[in-house]
Amino acid sequence: MYLEVFWRLGEKVQMWLKELKIAVIQKDMQKLDSLLQDIPTIKDTKEIEEVLYLLKQATHDFEQLRDETRLSMEQVKKNIDFLDSTHSQASAKFDITL
Repeated sequence: MYLEVFWRLGEKVQMWLKELKIAVIQKDMQKLDSLLQDIPTIKDTKEIEEVLYLLKQATHDFEQLRDETRLSMEQVKKNIDFLDSTHSQASAKFDITL
């Protein structure tokens, strides 16, 4: 009975670890978030080291994505500012002087 429960817990950890690997490889931040909401108890040292490595990689990927997003937003702002500066200012009154 105890061995069967232990085996099921090990199977759960293996499935979670496999899903974590896939999420890191695919850079799926939503999946990573859901996996981190339900972290199983991991007792094996090798599995703990593997999880730490994967989480370190996920953190790196997240920071890279954040930086790319920041740069894109800055470029969009520059483009909007440029378009605003080249747009002619329309006069609010009708000028009919000769």
